[in-house]
Amino acid sequence: MTFAGQSLGRRAAVSTAVGNEAGLLVQVVLVAFGLGEVLARSYVAFSALKFSGALYLVYLGVQSWRHRHQLIVADKQDGAKTEPPAGMFREGFIVGVSNPKGLLIFGAVLPQFIDPSAGNAHLQLLLLGLICVLIALISDATWGILAGTARGWLARSPRRLSWIGGTSGVVMVGLGIRLAFSGRD
Repeated sequence: MTFAGQSLGRRAAVSTAVGNEAGLLVQVVLVAFGLGEVLARSYVAFSALKFSGALYLVYLGVQSWRHRHQLIVADKQDGAKTEPPAGMFREGFIVGVSNPKGLLIFGAVLPQFIDPSAGNAHLQLLLLGLICVLIALISDATWGILAGTARGWLARSPRRLSWIGGTSGVVMVGLGIRLAFSGRD
């Protein structure tokens, strides 16, 4: 999640969570039809996906850091413009679909639960992946709603709101760097 709930409210947090899980759903479909295996075997494909995801996280983090003081201004203005839900969905989707670890986890873990005697393995993978994505959606949306609820308390202090915006930016940059230098496990 892109920490939208901390700065833009519950609606943005849920939009980001739905986008992230939509990206994971794309990964589940790709794994069910063989891409997880390709990424597990191809260092170049894995690295390309990993670095694109890492760069995007760093970009989001830098933007959050750069605009941390605008959170205060936007919160104080009546009718202040915030990112529309579609934009938050898009950011979440890009983060979700570009995280290679999801592909590797789905490709390594889900197949262990396939029962060849139960029928179509692709359908079983899709169903198991859908269950994982649904659990992630409930979890991410809940955390986002809680963070969005805490926004009222944070917004009462411009210093707190700026601190949260800056901290979330640093965290995203850190996550991007960690992803860039992480291994395949």
